[in-house]
Amino acid sequence: MLDILFKRRSVRRYTNTSIDQDKIDRILKAGLLAPSSKSKYPWEFILCNKPELNQKLSECKPHGASFLKHAPVSIVITGDESLSDVWIEDCSIAAGFMLLQAEKEDIGACWIQVRERPHNDSISAEEYIKNLLEIPKSQRILAIIALGNKEGTKDGREESFLKKDKIHINKF
Repeated sequence: MLDILFKRRSVRRYTNTSIDQDKIDRILKAGLLAPSSKSKYPWEFILCNKPELNQKLSECKPHGASFLKHAPVSIVITGDESLSDVWIEDCSIAAGFMLLQAEKEDIGACWIQVRERPHNDSISAEEYIKNLLEIPKSQRILAIIALGNKEGTKDGREESFLKKDKIHINKF
């Protein structure tokens, strides 16, 4: 597992080739296998594989999402806050599992934060996406994961990257 963690990097540049459906299925399965508080599993995943839809999703916020227009696939991660008071944490774990599985599949992936981000001065990124994808009011949107075959390579992390001074034993 550590080899995947050291290798994983956020990837925002993708080739124009499609992703094998079996790889997408395994990435989604990884999300479904994530643990959740009290086994509530408050998440829903919306797979977006139409270029025109990812183009519109790339406009969900002013900064940090434009590369999505070049991703062949994205996954919008939503959670039902009436089902779990820790939907954010639960959905974040599911997203993390999907990011790790994407790396295992050698698929480039990047988290795009949606919750608490503006679309413009009038509406939130969340409302923009809810309207675009016809997401029910009961669902909250946490993030989008962009997926694509990697264009180029990024070096993984080295052991020296680890900030071991962040680890405390028995007291801060």
